[in-house]
Amino acid sequence: MEAHLSFRGRRALVTGAGKGIGRAVAVALSRAGARVTALSRTAADLESLARECPGVETLCLDLADWEAVEAAVGAAGPFELLVNNAAVAELQSFLEVTRSALQRSLDVNFGAVLHVSQIVARQMIVQGVPGAIVNVSSQASKRALRDHAVYCSTKSALDMLSKVMAMELGPHKIRVNTVNPTVVMTDMGRINWSDPQKSAAMIDRIPLGKFAEVDDVVNSILFLLSDKSAMTTGSSLMIDGGFLVS
Repeated sequence: MEAHLSFRGRRALVTGAGKGIGRAVAVALSRAGARVTALSRTAADLESLARECPGVETLCLDLADWEAVEAAVGAAGPFELLVNNAAVAELQSFLEVTRSALQRSLDVNFGAVLHVSQIVARQMIVQGVPGAIVNVSSQASKRALRDHAVYCSTKSALDMLSKVMAMELGPHKIRVNTVNPTVVMTDMGRINWSDPQKSAAMIDRIPLGKFAEVDDVVNSILFLLSDKSAMTTGSSLMIDGGFLVS
């Protein structure tokens, strides 16, 4: 991200910050001057992040634990910036979807975003400060994918939740947007899409002919958090290389 994009003096919360996109966002925000709290349910990941980026504060929580989140996030704030990145992908065919997979996906991909955003938005309103929220969605919210019945559905619900949040929080000067990436080359993404036959089938549907890199997503998130996007709210920023136009 361009050096002049500064978040100096602003407080940010990033969920799912132990690995991948969330971790990269937390590091980028910290290096751009923000005071960052990184939330993950995996203590080892947070310890590693703290060593990599000593200025980052950490919060070890399972977002499905409503009461623990209420107490810990409430105490850690107030925040002016929020990135809801945490998600789970329970991949099952429609006929094989289990109740536990459905409930876990709803708890993390939808319920946790709603809950954390409520806590942080209330803090913003009490403080009387403008804020920005970015919810990490997916191209899967816009296109049906085999074995993604629950994942596609929860991400689609997240997109609509974000629009309602933008409508209701706008009068408080709080902007809400989503980023909707295609496959992203995180460490996990490289493992899951290392089979050339599997990856070719997806890349053939992407006009730019490649998957997204982590920085592609991080740069878009930082833009939507920044004052450079001051008139953007309720929008979904596709980071899909044109997947949806094919």
